[in-house]
Amino acid sequence: MGEHIKQSKFDEVERKTFVENLIDDVKALEILLKRGLVEDDVIRVGAEQEMCIIDKEFRPAGESIKLLELINDDHFTTELASYNLEANLDPFVLEKDCFKKVEEQLLSLLKKGKTQAEKLDIKILLAGILPTISRAEMEMDFMTPIPRYYKLNDNLRACRGKDFRIKIKGVDELSLYHDSVLFEACNTSFQLHLQIAPNDFIKSYNWAQAITGPVLAVCCNSPLLMGRELWKETRIALFQQSLDTRKWTNALKDQMPRVGFGDHWQTGSIAEILKEDISAHRIILTKPIIHNSLQLLENGAIPKLEALNLFNGTVYRWNRPCYGVGNGKPHVRIENRYIPSGPTVIDEMANFAFWVGLMVGRPKKYDDMSAIMDFREAKLNFIKAAINGRQTVFSWLNETRSLESLVLDELLPIAYEGLRKFNVDEKDINRLLGVIEARARKGTGAEWQVTNFRRLKKQMKLDSAIVQLTKAMYNNQQTESPVCDWPPIEHAEEIAESFQWVSQVMSTKLMKLQEDDYANLAVAIMQWNNIHHIPVENTEGELVGLLTWSHIEKLGKIKNNNDIRVSDIMIKKVVTVRPRTKIETARQIMEEYEIGCLPVCSGSYLVGIISKVDL
Repeated sequence: MGEHIKQSKFDEVERKTFVENLIDDVKALEILLKRGLVEDDVIRVGAEQEMCIIDKEFRPAGESIKLLELINDDHFTTELASYNLEANLDPFVLEKDCFKKVEEQLLSLLKKGKTQAEKLDIKILLAGILPTISRAEMEMDFMTPIPRYYKLNDNLRACRGKDFRIKIKGVDELSLYHDSVLFEACNTSFQLHLQIAPNDFIKSYNWAQAITGPVLAVCCNSPLLMGRELWKETRIALFQQSLDTRKWTNALKDQMPRVGFGDHWQTGSIAEILKEDISAHRIILTKPIIHNSLQLLENGAIPKLEALNLFNGTVYRWNRPCYGVGNGKPHVRIENRYIPSGPTVIDEMANFAFWVGLMVGRPKKYDDMSAIMDFREAKLNFIKAAINGRQTVFSWLNETRSLESLVLDELLPIAYEGLRKFNVDEKDINRLLGVIEARARKGTGAEWQVTNFRRLKKQMKLDSAIVQLTKAMYNNQQTESPVCDWPPIEHAEEIAESFQWVSQVMSTKLMKLQEDDYANLAVAIMQWNNIHHIPVENTEGELVGLLTWSHIEKLGKIKNNNDIRVSDIMIKKVVTVRPRTKIETARQIMEEYEIGCLPVCSGSYLVGIISKVDL
């Protein structure tokens, strides 16, 4: 999402020209492949590091533009949300100390970012999903002020035709509508790039699809979203749903998701995959194209295929086929988009070495995946891995395998062999793949988060638990120990000074009544659960009243009368606050109105209650 389109008008004239160039770009790519002009004598690796920006209280800090100006390094660029940044690493030839070079550059860039962040009293954190991110950071105020992002948001919404819907069920459940693509910004990744010889592209791509499930399972690092414990890698469900432009209808029909795994093994060439995506997905961004790719080819120049690359950047395959030009030579590569950011640089580099080793070490028996594995098994492995992480049971070549067995006995030997084939330094191979082996045996970042989150929730309020968890993640990250060696969180305490907003202390698991419920049932529920107030909703789920024990006693109408409805006795003019109301303001309102609680609403919908006990 990082390309800035400064001159685009996004009008119909531009769109028409863009479509013509897009079609010509596909033709140009096919010509490049047919003439053998695509580089095939070298393999390079590269990566993109997405990161979270947090304040001193470990919450999202929308300071990316200021931080980017201070860093003043072209390796860094913006992301969709103002609390994220991305660093693009240089490509390196796959050989000898290449992983050491990537690691050194990544550490250097992060150090530069952290040094400048300190001047703004903010920090940088690597996390697949920042635990402290909240619904408040999904508002448009947090979108990075760049025209392309606003246009992307507008066009995706137009394709959808209505608000996006998030529904993810794990241990907990998250279910809501949202009116922008900013939920995508909850996801931060460590995206991996591997250059592929064009004549091996389809074999490599299908192999990349086959290994996606087990690779993801041993890398999981995103189990929490907005205080809910969901999938071990919640990013997979969240990313697909936050950019899902498919229209829901009463008709049963197959529609390709814009974020997806695919639905079949690929054949032909990289051009066939890109044609499939153009055929299935609407063009949502355009830009002026100065030089036509076919004309450039006729003149002996190498085209950048700008229209094709822009379109490809708006289709989010988990294994994305890519075309690029470096040093005047065209190349093709696979971009691995499913690996989460963090928990540490050493963990990320281990993920990188494991994936690259697997890709380049592919045994010959895996050259034709369609002959030995049903595509649906590969896809199901991926979904199960996202949900269950290291506890996934995989289907692999008609056998049932645990992750530990599959990684240790089957995949790690392939990765070792692949890296050695390219003369990668043995010390780096053992160091990095040793981290994968340790995680397969001992646990992933997702497991560390879940274990500590559950323990913290028993000690303190939800908001305090996620703050303490994020704080511990940040502190452990500075040690550069892999996550399988992180200690449990000890002696965490609530920090009173960090409480500012009603959303941080309100109760969210509430009992509610409908306005047509009988009052005697309401009284019984209040007695059984020892509560003194219950919010009342209408059939649309909107807050329409509040029933309090003191109000019931004052009216004295309940005894011996089974016909009274909740709507007859509830308070209809309810004083409410919003999630971002200051706690001190809520306290003053309670004192002024002499009430013991305040419903917390987002629009007309109840999201919590804050009481004197909470204060």
